[in-house]
Amino acid sequence: MSRPNAAGRATADGTALVTWVSSRVAVAVLSLAAGWMVADGDAGNVRSWLGSWDRWDTGLFVKIARFGYQGYPAHYDDRGVVAFFPGEPLALRAVHVVVRNWVASGLLVSAVAGAVACVAMARLAAFEWGPLTGSRAALYLVLSPYAVFLAAGYSEALFLAFALPAWLAARRGRWLLAGVLGAGAATVRVTGLFLAAALVVQWVVEPGRDRRGRDLVPLALPFASLGGYVIYLHAITGDWLAWPHAEKAHWGRSFTAPWTAFHTTWSAAGDPNQGAAYAWSFRAEIAAVIVGVVLCVVLLLLRRWAELVYVGGQVVALATSSYYLSVARTTLLWWPLWLLLAHASTQRRWVHPVYLAVAPALMAAGVVTFVGGHWVG
Repeated sequence: MSRPNAAGRATADGTALVTWVSSRVAVAVLSLAAGWMVADGDAGNVRSWLGSWDRWDTGLFVKIARFGYQGYPAHYDDRGVVAFFPGEPLALRAVHVVVRNWVASGLLVSAVAGAVACVAMARLAAFEWGPLTGSRAALYLVLSPYAVFLAAGYSEALFLAFALPAWLAARRGRWLLAGVLGAGAATVRVTGLFLAAALVVQWVVEPGRDRRGRDLVPLALPFASLGGYVIYLHAITGDWLAWPHAEKAHWGRSFTAPWTAFHTTWSAAGDPNQGAAYAWSFRAEIAAVIVGVVLCVVLLLLRRWAELVYVGGQVVALATSSYYLSVARTTLLWWPLWLLLAHASTQRRWVHPVYLAVAPALMAAGVVTFVGGHWVG
């Protein structure tokens, strides 16, 4: 398939940006309406629109941005925050120089980063299968069931803003750019570890390239980025394993047998005394693991080895945690899923209407739930 020319790329980029901006307007309107229509109590007690986005991990990212990893000094030393990588707090701190509200800063970071990710997603899909697939891949991402986390002051949008351009650079054989962008992604989430491994595999399997050993040097940058955070945590905690220890001590997550993790999650999902929102969430986590396993099988059959390493590493890590947590949200980061769905929609006409019948409804429910202060995932 011929690659799109400059005019074609500009058109595709514009379509992706329109998709992103229109979806953000829809999310903003939905969250504003939900804040009033679903609120309990009197009108005078309704939270502000910005306040409705100050939920869950948003406050933790703000806390790190304001006070670093030593915790809020007036109250306690919260060692649990070391489980959150520094990329998002650093971006928050930079934007806060201009935007003086911390929640607004987080929303702006996600808005700009999401736009970059949306364009990169469209370019990546178009690189392989043409502009129609590109526009649909961007659409499927922004309407995906857990896309509320691309709008909130969370780290998913920022990670994708680095990771997707890094992957596109690797597909084009631009290894220096891939390594630099991959290093940026590795400052944002631990998922950068799987991206780093996948970039190396992509270098090995990329056909038709004159591979040079020196190209591996920039591909070491993401690993160096991860190593730098480990060294920093050791410097402030004295513990080389501060990150996994924080995950275990503060978030209840540690390595366990996959059947034990499944049983724990299944029991929580079926517990009649479980809160309804949490029960739904645990069921969604199980469904997400199943989607991840199926995606890995498809990638294996298609011999997309590098993407298999990227997605498979995450599925294994998440499915061997004490219980399934935030797996459904992590599907946002599985760009092979959105690429393959978009490609399938151009081959089988039923895929597109079925996706549009299901995903946006779930995404809207996630927005309403999040701004209402209930658990989403």
